[in-house]
Amino acid sequence: MATNILIPMANSAEDIELITILDILRRAKKLGADINLICASITKSLDITLDTGIIIKAETILDEVDLNNIDAIILHGGIGGMMNLKSNAKVIKTIQKLNQEKKLIAGICSSSTVIYEAGALSDEYTCYPNCDVGLSGTRLDEPVVVRDNIITSAGPATAFHFVFAVLKYLGYQDQHDGLIEAMLLNKYDLNLC
Repeated sequence: MATNILIPMANSAEDIELITILDILRRAKKLGADINLICASITKSLDITLDTGIIIKAETILDEVDLNNIDAIILHGGIGGMMNLKSNAKVIKTIQKLNQEKKLIAGICSSSTVIYEAGALSDEYTCYPNCDVGLSGTRLDEPVVVRDNIITSAGPATAFHFVFAVLKYLGYQDQHDGLIEAMLLNKYDLNLC
């Protein structure tokens, strides 16, 4: 049975994070990962305006999604995007339900705040620097932190790490390894400094 992954999409989402999530998971599906991506706008419009102004389209509206069959939720960051996700009652309720069921909750960058708002953030997590203000627990200076059913990641530069951690967590090791090789992520030591 396919893993139903909800990706709520909000205006002002951080471009690299959201696009990387969508791209890598779609590639994994093409390589045989049994996943069903539910890319849902949290507004009434399918158009999502990213943080830089680029407009992409969601596939459905969150209000039309049956949340009883969701196996995982993946949250993008971006301060504005995070604020929009955090203020959406359906997103918060979905996180709470998944946490009670010990199903995957994954968030990158500032979206650790959304997970915290839902009462599901682990005692150890990571997020974008200074987005931990007001959060309980310990922010680790790591690209990705996996604690039980919660995966958190630091920000745009860790987007690949984040999505590959999700694939590994969900048991799609073949797709994980295949994509790392196909995308040359294991070939070059890319030191950008």
